[in-house]
Amino acid sequence: MTVEQTLQKEIEESKRWFDLEKDESTYKRDLQKRIELINWVLENINNPHVPICDSIESRMNEIILTINQTHTIFEADKLHSELNILDWIFYQVCSNQIKG
Repeated sequence: MTVEQTLQKEIEESKRWFDLEKDESTYKRDLQKRIELINWVLENINNPHVPICDSIESRMNEIILTINQTHTIFEADKLHSELNILDWIFYQVCSNQIKG
């Protein structure tokens, strides 16, 4: 299975769980963010002008900086969730580059 197929499958699965979740919750918010971030990667993954691994890593670093400047645990929690999602995406997309 290609990286794109893996990400598409993850979007489909996340949308299915998002639709099943009735209440607004942290889980539903995380699913929505997962879908958004995976779509962002899929839009940029085949663009030769966008080094996708560098872009993901840069976005992760920006989130880490924001977490370090955050004074509320509620805001930091959202950012940690986003960071974890990006970490998973980074591994899926860039693991072959890291090995090489």
